[in-house]
Amino acid sequence: MSDYTAKDIQALEGWEAVRKRPSMYIANTSTEGLHQLVTELVDNSIDEAIAGYCTEINVIIHPDNSVTEIDDGRGIPVDKHESGRSALEVIMTELHSGGKFDGKSSIGYKVAGGLHGVGLTVVNFLSEWFQVEVRRNGNIYRQKYEFGRPVTEVKVVGKSSGNGTTNNFLPDKTIFEGIEFSFDMLSNRLRELSFLNKGVKISLTDERTGKDRVFHYDGGIVSFVQLLNQNKNILHNNPIYIQKERDNVQVEVALQFTDDYSEQVFCYANNINTHNGGTHLTGFRSALTRVFNDYAKNRGLLKGSDASLQGDDIREGLTAVVSVKVPEPQFGGQTKDKLGNREVQGIVESVVNEELSTYLEENPSVAKNIVLKSVLAAQAREAARKARELTRRKGALEDADLPETLADCSEKSPENSEIFLVEGISAGGLAKQARDRRFQAILPMKGKGINVEKWRLDKVLANATIRTLITALGTGIGLDDFDLAKLRYGKVIIMADADVDGAHIRTLLLAFFYRHMPELIQKGHLYVAQPPLYRVYKGRKEKYIDNEHEMNKHLLALAFENTSISNVRCERPYTDLQAHQIIENISAFDEQLMNLRRRGIDADRLFKDWFVDSIATPLYRVKTGMGEYYRFEGEQFEVEIEPEKEEETKEEPEQLDMLEEKDDIEKPEKENEVIVEEATDLPEIKEIKQILEKLSKREITPQDMIDSNNGKEKWEKWEEWEDETPEDKKEKEEDVLFKMEEKDGSINTASSARELFEKILEIGKHGINVQRYKGLSEMNSEQLRVTTMDPVVRTLIQIKLEDVVEADLMFTTLMGSKVEPRREFIEKFALQVTNLDIYGS
Repeated sequence: MSDYTAKDIQALEGWEAVRKRPSMYIANTSTEGLHQLVTELVDNSIDEAIAGYCTEINVIIHPDNSVTEIDDGRGIPVDKHESGRSALEVIMTELHSGGKFDGKSSIGYKVAGGLHGVGLTVVNFLSEWFQVEVRRNGNIYRQKYEFGRPVTEVKVVGKSSGNGTTNNFLPDKTIFEGIEFSFDMLSNRLRELSFLNKGVKISLTDERTGKDRVFHYDGGIVSFVQLLNQNKNILHNNPIYIQKERDNVQVEVALQFTDDYSEQVFCYANNINTHNGGTHLTGFRSALTRVFNDYAKNRGLLKGSDASLQGDDIREGLTAVVSVKVPEPQFGGQTKDKLGNREVQGIVESVVNEELSTYLEENPSVAKNIVLKSVLAAQAREAARKARELTRRKGALEDADLPETLADCSEKSPENSEIFLVEGISAGGLAKQARDRRFQAILPMKGKGINVEKWRLDKVLANATIRTLITALGTGIGLDDFDLAKLRYGKVIIMADADVDGAHIRTLLLAFFYRHMPELIQKGHLYVAQPPLYRVYKGRKEKYIDNEHEMNKHLLALAFENTSISNVRCERPYTDLQAHQIIENISAFDEQLMNLRRRGIDADRLFKDWFVDSIATPLYRVKTGMGEYYRFEGEQFEVEIEPEKEEETKEEPEQLDMLEEKDDIEKPEKENEVIVEEATDLPEIKEIKQILEKLSKREITPQDMIDSNNGKEKWEKWEEWEDETPEDKKEKEEDVLFKMEEKDGSINTASSARELFEKILEIGKHGINVQRYKGLSEMNSEQLRVTTMDPVVRTLIQIKLEDVVEADLMFTTLMGSKVEPRREFIEKFALQVTNLDIYGS
């Protein structure tokens, strides 16, 4: 027996405790915890906004995945603290330090999300470096930290006419599993904060991709509800809005009913998204159920004296946002995903009860429509209950209850097993031969299933394919029946053909899981298999390739094994490394031109004017309430406006002439106003400049990228050569720029960079066979196993829910009952299609 004494007891100081056990403070060290770092900083700025001192917040993701967060609040105090150090350094290096503990109204923090005084400190402790700048007292103060420790004093580095704080940090790679920030995850959070704080302007810029978004909503949570319902059929025009303060608790609710069959409720406490609900959500739901039942009974809208509606019936098709601001919130840990204040439940319940009852009395037609829809939902609920009985497993060991089409695995532990949902019976049979029976189950999916966006749960459960799927998974379905703990497989993998029908089936299944089993996605159980697109073989050697890009890389690699490239302007042939770099840059150049075309820009004209002829005809970005587009100076453009305002604001086509005051143009707030600004900072243009700089070092000019008729200028270098062969003279006559010599002595020539790229690809294809797969059934079982099902070599895409609002809008747009949003979506993104299957399956 080993000794256990006082020597074994460790007392960790704050810095060491956070770095040793970061999950106590930021949930985990994976994706969620990484993004929590940014959330902590933004929440502090929002607290300044709540106090009335901040109007604008900017978040910037830099190419190295460092992040800058800027606000125009009061700035962190920098004067000397009682400890003898600057207050800024105390806040940055001491846990539980801050000005929000006692809710002093004198400093403005009567209500705040960050009350523990650890958020900013924790971000500093978990960063490789952190630099903070404070604009205050007319000065700019700066201090820098490395791994949480200050490496400089607080210094004055400049003057400032305003106030605010700038935080710049790089997450510690030794702490986090990865430091790649997701634009969508941050966008989701910042959008929420903008809705929850009327008038605060929040911007997000991603310097890695050039993407940016600005969130600024004067309508607050009413605008939030309207955004969520923009592609749905609503039962009443304006959202119901409730706002009241009681016992120092501020309650704000916006709700609107649609003819959809799913419920969507977002709840917040002190601007923090309480994903797991809490007392405020319980109070809201209780009031909603009571108010509508009382209204329906008093007006005889329910059959039978004992009849009543359940909460699920009333909330069918409901979109709501519930926001409370509490002086002393009680959250479940630093991640604050659930509100625990008991008094808040009663306050929210009484406020919603009073205000909603008044609204129903004043709007009887709206009330009646909602009640009648709820009655239909109750009838469907009973039908769904009966249908669920057909899919529920009676016992964990009763495998006889499983679908006949399911080929189950022998492994009983969900953590060690997986199920493939395979498109088609024939492909399912193939997958059964290819699988590892020990841990891989196969469920062939006959037909395309059902579009769950258009049907209630009872109709969904009437579909045989869906019933079979639910039974196989074992979780049940519906709020009262679904239990993730009963999931029979740790990985649920959708495996469909790489064609239009396969994409449709994947989308239908994703919509089903998103609407009826969202926990499956949230807990990381849902995946999509990636069968290869090509099989390349020569003799007994073969290689499987996933996409067009990888196919090109493979062909280029084959070509370079047997080919050397020379440029007539250079005395020596390119080395293998130089040739690879040239071809990669030519490919990247074509990709940037394609990206410009997707923006609706005449990319060929832009390149010729700007980079070949050095004319640089000004390009302008035209922004309207209907979207944005690009035009060169002098081109006509139609002013697109909101349809309902077209009559009073219709304008004739204008021309983009030289704009002398273009630098003074500001973004208007009204959606039907038009903004015209220079578009010289597009990421594609910056990338093209860098590519051309690299190619110029290899004697390749912009003219060489697009034109093979460059005249005699190409030969100025070659004319100086002392020894000219007849072959050299012939190439000059043909205006050749590149020569490709293969090991067998054969020679190919190219007159432009694009022709060089195309001919190198052709050389790579010599002697090989290429098979393009459009369906799983085109493989044999061994090919399917080694490419798509073997865990050692396969590629799986994990389905993640990073931006709930965007996901909901996408499913509603693509799968909902309204046709117009779907048509607009297709028109808007038609030029961005990169994998269009013209022939189908």
